[in-house]
Amino acid sequence: MAENVLELNLGLGNFSGHSGQSPRPRCPAPFLLKTYDLLEEGEVDGAAEDGTKIVSWNAEGTGFVVWSPAEFSELTLPRYFKHNNFSSFIRQLNTYGFKKTSSKRWEFKHEKFLRGCRHMLVEITRKKCEPSVFPTYLKPSSEENAMTNSMEENNHQLLMEENKNLKKERLELQMQIAECKAMEMKLLECLSQFMDNHQNKVRRQC
Repeated sequence: MAENVLELNLGLGNFSGHSGQSPRPRCPAPFLLKTYDLLEEGEVDGAAEDGTKIVSWNAEGTGFVVWSPAEFSELTLPRYFKHNNFSSFIRQLNTYGFKKTSSKRWEFKHEKFLRGCRHMLVEITRKKCEPSVFPTYLKPSSEENAMTNSMEENNHQLLMEENKNLKKERLELQMQIAECKAMEMKLLECLSQFMDNHQNKVRRQC
């Protein structure tokens, strides 16, 4: 009896071992994939209107640099994420353990976020149970602050100047349209006079 119970237990154990599913392969976080993709595509077509780069890998491929935060927020982020908030993007980087490595530019690094090593993204995980260093991490130097403010002011001035030029062009077009309408009225009037004169001549000849 005991031998039968033992054999039954062994049989059930083997069955459960065969029916168990193998663990699913881990996938990188969507945020990491999108950030990697925007860098790879940025190497091809990620340039501003003046030809300067917006974001790119650094020279060694061990990190990346956001060269123009304003244009990165306006042009790049909306293409890959559901927002255009640079601060939110940096907060996500901090969550995954990225470090800002330069006080003179927006350069970020992670030991497993490397150019040509997409397969290593799966090894990057969110930080757990660690105090956030976001406020000090995010805060740029006074020089960077001044550069950002100056860039925003220049962009505002350019937009204002473009708006002014558009209004001027609109006014000129309206004047041209008015002149064309006046010329059209004169032509119609001349045509009407010509037709009247021609009809009068025909009647006289009759």
